[in-house]
Amino acid sequence: MPLITAESIYNALKRKNYKVFEKDNNPYNLNIIGIRNDNRQPNSFDDWIVVMWKYEGNWSIIVNEVTTDPGLYWLQHPQNPSGTAILKEGQYSGSHKIGFHKNYKALQQVGDLTVLRDYNLDGTLDYGTTKEETGNYFGINIHRAVYNGRSITVDKWSAGCQVFANSFDFDQFMLLCAEAAKYWGDVFTYTLINVRDIK
Repeated sequence: MPLITAESIYNALKRKNYKVFEKDNNPYNLNIIGIRNDNRQPNSFDDWIVVMWKYEGNWSIIVNEVTTDPGLYWLQHPQNPSGTAILKEGQYSGSHKIGFHKNYKALQQVGDLTVLRDYNLDGTLDYGTTKEETGNYFGINIHRAVYNGRSITVDKWSAGCQVFANSFDFDQFMLLCAEAAKYWGDVFTYTLINVRDIK
């Protein structure tokens, strides 16, 4: 695991000229950042979602174990004839809102995202594919895997969504989002970077 601190993430975002939410007159002005591991083999929760915010001059940070990639099942059985969606690294302003995934509260895609289409069915994550698509209709939500506990294998839990391994972590994340919505509104920017961006 890389050294994930508020400072290292802040610096990584600034190097990429991404927006950092720093206004701190109220709490929970959330920066939600996915960090993708370099591992091209799917099915592991080997990525992270960092939630960080500044309040009265001090940064708080929470690091969660997630996958930012689709599971093996969907790589081999794509729902779309163009291929399985892999979220492209980038910053997506106003991309998610408190809504639902299936029948429970989650962050639901409402803004444009760009996906890479992995279409060769080889069971390996192909980040270098030239097939890209941008839109607000992919249903790439931020949600959990199992209802109660921790999931070890991604499999069908992600067809491109950003998925928490641990249900407790996800519940805490959604509580933070609910608190943030009281002060800043219920629409959030999602940023996805690579582990190599952190120095």
